[in-house]
Amino acid sequence: MDVVPAQDFSLFLYTVKYKIYLRIFYWWDDRRLTTRHSYHPFLRYYFLFTGTKDETKKSHYRQKISAYMERAEAIKKCIAKEREDGKYHKQIKIEENATGFSYEKVFQDYLNETVTEVWVEDPYIRHIHQLYNFLRFCEMIVKGPCKVRTIHLRTSYDDGNGKNQQTSCLEEIKQSLKNYGITLNVSFSSSIHDREIKFNNGWMIKIGRGLDYFKKPQGRFCLGYCDFDLRPCHETTVDVFHTKHTKKT
Repeated sequence: MDVVPAQDFSLFLYTVKYKIYLRIFYWWDDRRLTTRHSYHPFLRYYFLFTGTKDETKKSHYRQKISAYMERAEAIKKCIAKEREDGKYHKQIKIEENATGFSYEKVFQDYLNETVTEVWVEDPYIRHIHQLYNFLRFCEMIVKGPCKVRTIHLRTSYDDGNGKNQQTSCLEEIKQSLKNYGITLNVSFSSSIHDREIKFNNGWMIKIGRGLDYFKKPQGRFCLGYCDFDLRPCHETTVDVFHTKHTKKT
């Protein structure tokens, strides 16, 4: 069996470590740095390194790869500092009719095992489809890696004749969540306008349209009716912040 030289094995470990850092680049604001600026050059030098037996070239490629690893380390530290300072900001623009933006895709990077409490402020959890959206959000919470014990919902009453239906549906969701050890606290405000979702690990997500950014399906048996990754979206913007000073309401 061939023995991998010590230096080549170190580079292999470097490669594994770099794959972990790819997620860092996806979190980094596209206006400052993107994966296409750092990921592809790294792979190019890695493939060149593994494809040559010329020790001079190997040494050159190894230096290039090391430089990209150092860059990843620097970005990691910068992001950590921005989070600590409460200055982290990422923006996702969802185009009209875009797909692939289910709640899981939008929130998965911010719902880790440290999350135990969630705050949802959205004035439009009123009509049936909006209540179903909130239910799907709660299902995502239950299925995720987080150990949420309390969800706070702050919304507004339905202006029309649907008030009784609204409160009845929310009570049903509340009782269902209780079966999973989660308490749902619901409050109503006539002046609420902003839409935001906060987790007690410091992440705050503001969506221009709140949870109601999915379009109505074309039919009950059309793709996207059940799987929201396939459901077309309304145009909206998602802003993600991280701050240790998030207020709990």
